[in-house]
Amino acid sequence: MNLPKDLLVESFTAQASSLRIAVVTETFPPEVNGVAMTLGRIIDGLVRRGHSVQLIRPRQASEDPELSLNGVEEILAPGVPLPTYADLRFGLPSKRRLTQLWLARRPDIVHVVTEGPLGWSAVAAAQKLQLPVTSSFHTNFQSYSSHYGLNLLKVPIESYLRKLHNRTSVTMVPTRALMFELQQRGYRNLALLARGVASDLFSPSKRSRSLRKTWGANDDDLVVLLVGRLAKEKNVRLVIEAYRAIHNNHPSAKLVFVGDGPMRIALQAACPCAIFAGVRQGDDLATHYASGDLFLFPSLTETYGNVVPEALASGLAVVAYASAAAQELITSGANGLLVQVEDEEQFIHCAASVAQSPELLAKFKSAARPSVSHLNWESIFDCFVNHLTHVVSASGAGFHPRDIRRLSIETVTRATA
Repeated sequence: MNLPKDLLVESFTAQASSLRIAVVTETFPPEVNGVAMTLGRIIDGLVRRGHSVQLIRPRQASEDPELSLNGVEEILAPGVPLPTYADLRFGLPSKRRLTQLWLARRPDIVHVVTEGPLGWSAVAAAQKLQLPVTSSFHTNFQSYSSHYGLNLLKVPIESYLRKLHNRTSVTMVPTRALMFELQQRGYRNLALLARGVASDLFSPSKRSRSLRKTWGANDDDLVVLLVGRLAKEKNVRLVIEAYRAIHNNHPSAKLVFVGDGPMRIALQAACPCAIFAGVRQGDDLATHYASGDLFLFPSLTETYGNVVPEALASGLAVVAYASAAAQELITSGANGLLVQVEDEEQFIHCAASVAQSPELLAKFKSAARPSVSHLNWESIFDCFVNHLTHVVSASGAGFHPRDIRRLSIETVTRATA
């Protein structure tokens, strides 16, 4: 069968004891966001375990066309720029293309990472071919709507997300609190898939005196840090307000933003003394983390928030709302402070309180790294494979590769029309 020319295809094989997994996503490294980085680590873990991965995603405008992944078959689908995320692209509806692809080279299971048109098409195509399909819940898109004047779309977005995930056999979510919340919102078949942290990369040992000097910070000066996308939905404005409260009592304190986004220009205007380090990756990112002291995380739209365990592994004191990863990883008063959700005055007060107490800051920094020592990526990889294996086993009576030869091209055409 001839596959569409805009799907770049190579062989899709696997060892007899492994899984053939088709992963569908709108984002993937080198894009810098929590979903992309988490998925990149999971796929790396799958390949190292001998599983065969077929990665289906839109080609991003800025990516290197020569870039390839060892052990991964990449299929680049058509896409369009995503509003407010100029560096990302939505995958276009591709049900027919995916049906043809999976009819020619059938995976054992399809895993849908993002809920755009490409993800919806993947669920539909998998169901047509009686392929088991699972999904991940990574982003509270319905929560983003209020930050962009789209409150009227909150209900239909929620309905769309719930319908998509409920059509899959399992939806994997990163925290128990989110599992409970989604159950209350009508989501079914939920399973926990926690997140790990690369403690070999993120470590207090990466602290750099020379980097701090470029920020104008001496050894005893306080550096307040935020790592993440500079956008409305991340509530970054509150970091500046907290920093102003800190600065009133500590004029030598520095504020460093690591990341980029649509709010950068406005933030620079609101706080000219802040340092904007831009996007950092790998060892460079780890050095920026470890060279800070107090990590502020005011976002309320996260399903997890990878930056929280990364900051803790780097030995930073953390002040965050009692939500997502922070709620699970921070024991308030032990390795950081948790703030009641949406209480901005308390957030500012807590940040200023930690900054004003060298003893409390030192206590939190000392307890930070040990508090995330249990977050091992290897166990996360095993958990992910276990979820997939269970679904594949439970669907064993369904459609098998040998059934492909029983289908005529006319039947497939009718099914995908």
